[in-house]
Amino acid sequence: MSVSTVSIGGSKHQPNAIQLHAKPSATFPEKVAESLALLQQAVANFSPVTQASSLGAEDVVITHLINHNDLNIPIFVLETGALHRETLALLERTQAHSQAPVNVYRPVTEKVIAFVKSHGQDAMYESLDLRKACCQVRKLQPLAEALKGQRAWVTGLRREQSRNRAEVPLIDRTDEAAKNQIKLNPLANWTWGDVWHYIADNQVDYNPLHDQFFPSIGCAPCTRAISLGEEFRAGRWWWEDETAKECGLHAKN
Repeated sequence: MSVSTVSIGGSKHQPNAIQLHAKPSATFPEKVAESLALLQQAVANFSPVTQASSLGAEDVVITHLINHNDLNIPIFVLETGALHRETLALLERTQAHSQAPVNVYRPVTEKVIAFVKSHGQDAMYESLDLRKACCQVRKLQPLAEALKGQRAWVTGLRREQSRNRAEVPLIDRTDEAAKNQIKLNPLANWTWGDVWHYIADNQVDYNPLHDQFFPSIGCAPCTRAISLGEEFRAGRWWWEDETAKECGLHAKN
């Protein structure tokens, strides 16, 4: 990715994610108020509720809103066994400093071993079905455990992230009838600039991979940096068709 350098004190360095992206929209204060009101509504009306965090930029913003406002919303992270070391380091820091509990869910070791034994560690590159099977073992089954007994869960989905997410609502009741669960998306209306302005303004700790042009961060084998002009989620499962780029966590029935 070709990016112009920034000169500070006579030396040149590559701009970080805050310098590149922290440009709030005109209605940023209203969006923060809307997000906080939704989280407060979640505690009052949808408990028990939990935040699903991938430790990406959106999720660290939500975690900060939860902690800064003393909201009774525990957090969970899916540690798939294939995360970047930078993500694992941020997980440790988050657990150390978060007032809200940070629970970690991992895949069943025997199921991971069986999958790798049958298909190899690079199976995700061979077919869409194998990639989704890997996601099933490493992410969807642990997600089901994390959501047991929950009335609602909070995500960092934004409409701007991809065409698949262009109509993300603040309150998603898709699974309410079948699973008695509501999905809450407090940042649905935020721009990427809003996210980074909040991070900068509140000095929120974030994954340093964002400084290396990883806007969307998942498992290491399935995530790469993007180039100027590429779509936000172009670095996720980049070998697949754009319409297939979901792991199943946020797929619509």
